[in-house]
Amino acid sequence: MTAAADASEAAELLAAVPASRRVALVDPRFVGHVHALRLGLTDPRFAAAAIPGALTAQPEARAALLRALRRAVVAVGAGSPVAPPGAEPVTEDRTVPGRLAVALDAEGTHVQRPELGSLTAEVPTGPEERVAARAAVDAVDDEAVRLRSAVKAHDGFFTTFFISPYSRYIARWCARRGLTPNQVTTASLITALIAAGSAATGTRGGYVAAGVLLLLSFVLDCTDGQLARYSLQYSTMGAWLDATFDRAKEYAYYAGLALGAARGGDDVWVLALGAMVLQACRHVVDFSFNEANHDAVSNTSPTAALSDKLDSVGWTVWLRRMIVLPIGERWAMIAVLTAVTTPRIVFYALLVGCALAACYTTAGRLLRSLTRKAQRTDRAARALADLADSGPLAEGVGAVLRRPRGGFTAPFLALAGAAVVVAAALFAPYGGWLTVGAAALYAVVSGLAVSRPLKGALDWLVPPVFRAAEYCTVLVLAARSDVPHAVPAAFGLVSAVAYHHYDTVYRIRGGTGAPPRWLVRTIGGHEGRTLVVAVLAAVLTGGSGFTTALTVLAAAVALVVLVESIRFWVSSSAPAVHDEGELA
Repeated sequence: MTAAADASEAAELLAAVPASRRVALVDPRFVGHVHALRLGLTDPRFAAAAIPGALTAQPEARAALLRALRRAVVAVGAGSPVAPPGAEPVTEDRTVPGRLAVALDAEGTHVQRPELGSLTAEVPTGPEERVAARAAVDAVDDEAVRLRSAVKAHDGFFTTFFISPYSRYIARWCARRGLTPNQVTTASLITALIAAGSAATGTRGGYVAAGVLLLLSFVLDCTDGQLARYSLQYSTMGAWLDATFDRAKEYAYYAGLALGAARGGDDVWVLALGAMVLQACRHVVDFSFNEANHDAVSNTSPTAALSDKLDSVGWTVWLRRMIVLPIGERWAMIAVLTAVTTPRIVFYALLVGCALAACYTTAGRLLRSLTRKAQRTDRAARALADLADSGPLAEGVGAVLRRPRGGFTAPFLALAGAAVVVAAALFAPYGGWLTVGAAALYAVVSGLAVSRPLKGALDWLVPPVFRAAEYCTVLVLAARSDVPHAVPAAFGLVSAVAYHHYDTVYRIRGGTGAPPRWLVRTIGGHEGRTLVVAVLAAVLTGGSGFTTALTVLAAAVALVVLVESIRFWVSSSAPAVHDEGELA
């Protein structure tokens, strides 16, 4: 820390700091909580941030800060505003850091101003104000506020009342010993994989251990995010690990349960794959709806207004959070049922619970979409097109044909194509070419569905319908093949494809756009993979050829998407977008 006598000296000192380092300007009269300074000056997610009396800038905002400071040298000395003529100050902070924050905003560099709540951050100008500020600091326990703020603002009932009351202290323990959120995330993954291995033993002791370990993994899963918020250790890598490991843990546990059941003579692989398909489709409904509507213009909906009114009645908030079966409630249910029942019962409960939750959330979103008056943006349409994951076949159809205009034509075509291919997989003679023809028709219809921008009221349904069509077709054909290990191979294929779809979601949420088009084309797009699996089922009708083909396809897709995903997230400059609102 270096003291500057005036703004001119501050500019000289700032210019001498290496360009790769973060810098902060703090008024020497500042009085406040340490955690207020921590929130304002150390959060790595923002290029610039400010609280009353303090301003920080990361390397990407350093040049703008230096320009503003040099312009301010004379202005501050004269007591005039630092902001350019005509710019309205957005803060009452008249200190040098406060004036510079206004100047940065006016120039186009966004300055984050964190919510401080009960924390104090002031620049008193006289003895009485200083005494009052110090009294305000003494009246609030800085550490207690820091612990409370470590907990996610909107979480499920089970997590809020059964995990967070003590996991926040585990997070503090980890912080004081120098552990990072990524290390805790990795520990959570390892614990869940051990739980899956315990379930795979097929013994009662293994099931009990699996349930306990799954709950422990969830405690660590909560702890990693709380540690990130407690110590403000956000990172791009951490956001990616946090986003993808939850799915990897859950689906690996499904596989462990299926293996354990098989050891006891009960084949539940179809149920395990069905649970994974349902859960993945639920998530893509959430992601697609949010992307379609988060920046909608003139967003009005009586359904949303009713939801806001219900939020004022406390018990309805918790009831609605539990109905959607978020990750806390879901994992608690899985853990308890694993310990005391059988894998088959676990999957039955999971399928029923997730199906009811899916019906509830999808119905609500349909009502909101039909009753709101909103103009979809180009960005939303692009995000939905990326989530659709259309490959070269659909692209080719879209280049030649255009779907009829109309507000509901895109979801109607998607639903019609999905119904045709899934029905053929279910009811057409297995191994016949009728299913292949249905898959080819699906490729044409899905190309028509996305041949125009997805800006209709219900166009957010298109990506989840495509997910359901592809996943269900693979599930049904594998189940009907009667080939040994075909369903486990299909489980691997859907897992690899689902990873690609989750990776797409989190790239879009990070503001970096979807994966490169070459990747989507290489792995065929949803319609291409569906057609390939249908052809394999028709050609490889005898022996273990179908299982081998599904295994090879799963390995190829996994290799391509994992290599590209790891390359992107390790080297990316994407912002550290952590999950602060979704219940997963």
